[in-house]
Amino acid sequence: MAQKTMVSFRLNGKEADVAVEPRELLIHTLREKLLHTGPHIGCETSHCGACTVDLDGCSVKACTVLTVQCEGSEMLTVEGLEQGGVLHALQQAFHEEHGLQCGFCTPGMLTRAWRLLKENPDPSEEEIRYWLSGNLCRCTGYQNIVKAVQSAARKLAATAAA
Repeated sequence: MAQKTMVSFRLNGKEADVAVEPRELLIHTLREKLLHTGPHIGCETSHCGACTVDLDGCSVKACTVLTVQCEGSEMLTVEGLEQGGVLHALQQAFHEEHGLQCGFCTPGMLTRAWRLLKENPDPSEEEIRYWLSGNLCRCTGYQNIVKAVQSAARKLAATAAA
């Protein structure tokens, strides 16, 4: 049995301390040990993006990151988007614009779109499509996902202006 390593990081604004094997992938730590099941295990090859999380200001696919690499990091999963029982503007827009069907890709899409809007609060349709190109959806055809991100951008801009 491999020796366990203690890893500490902030997950959705709260301290997380977890004992992991050195080779343990972040997606397994999040889902199995920390019970954050929003990020999904899809392809386990970094192609689908269902496991996307925000790590130290960058979108990463949790199926390709070792948990030990996260020591001292700041991490956001889809569970961290809603605050105080209120959906984030992106989550609300995905609902209103029908940006999801089966929902399997949605956590990764939301997390990636959140990073996009942090870096570019007024993205063009082309920029949205480029940013989300590493997140695959087999159901929606992406039209409503793009509309949802555009809607959320408008709502966030209106909130910031108020």
